[in-house]
Amino acid sequence: MRILVLGSAAGGGFPQWNCNCPVCQLAWSGDKRVKARSQSSLAVSADGERWVLLNASPDLRQQIINSPALHPRGASRQSPISAVFVTNGDIDHLAGLLTLREQQAFTLFGSHATLAQVANSSVFGVLNKALVQTRAVDLESTVDTGIGLKITPFAVPGKIPLYLEEDVVDVGAEGESTVGLEISDGAKSFFYVPGCSDVNERVFKRLQGADLVFFDGTTYTDDEMVALGLSPKTAHRMGHVALSGENGSLARFASSGIARKIYVHINNTNPILIEDSKERESVEKAGWEVAYDGMEVKL
Repeated sequence: MRILVLGSAAGGGFPQWNCNCPVCQLAWSGDKRVKARSQSSLAVSADGERWVLLNASPDLRQQIINSPALHPRGASRQSPISAVFVTNGDIDHLAGLLTLREQQAFTLFGSHATLAQVANSSVFGVLNKALVQTRAVDLESTVDTGIGLKITPFAVPGKIPLYLEEDVVDVGAEGESTVGLEISDGAKSFFYVPGCSDVNERVFKRLQGADLVFFDGTTYTDDEMVALGLSPKTAHRMGHVALSGENGSLARFASSGIARKIYVHINNTNPILIEDSKERESVEKAGWEVAYDGMEVKL
């Protein structure tokens, strides 16, 4: 398998367009210790010719331009993108579908709940139903994408999308609103979990001993956004588990036996984006990598 990191940042990208937090300040000033990043999405292929996107970032058009493997070839209107699998209904993961409206056939996979959110939003009516096939996939059910890859969605702790929130939000619920994916080419497999509010025992056992895991790296501390005065919400309240702390992903996965661990979906405030920061050092000492746009992994 070939895995391309199209975008490695959380919603808003890095630097975020309206943010002047300490980490974004480095990017605005051109500091070489930080790299600009677009919003989170992966592309995966079993043959190098046909690709499935894991989430459709709002930055998808530029991500395609930056990735020669995804450029059209042959026919006057063609794309190597054969399918998209969305892990939740967040704007960060759905907005890129609007980029794919230009009369192009592909299959859209997702949970019943997420695809219902797509169907209920009139703006996604721009996707030509004669060309775009939607396939809802049950949790723990393996779907064959038809391009040499099989994908199994599974529930992870999370929450409903922000635009569906009401007064009371069930953070940590496990259901169709937030899923992780296991992707296999029949020989090897890897996991993609860009959003997860808690590394509980079920999540730990699911990923234990894996060859490769891309995991939620949104914030370093749970109160990161609060401490910076940028938001009243903790990482957990936003549906993400912090890296640090007793219950953070660094500690929880320390004995997991995962061969290769990569943080993705990294918020613009997260100091692991700074290549010589003490937080980046702590991550690397624990055996984690920090994803960047254009990163390629072969499995």
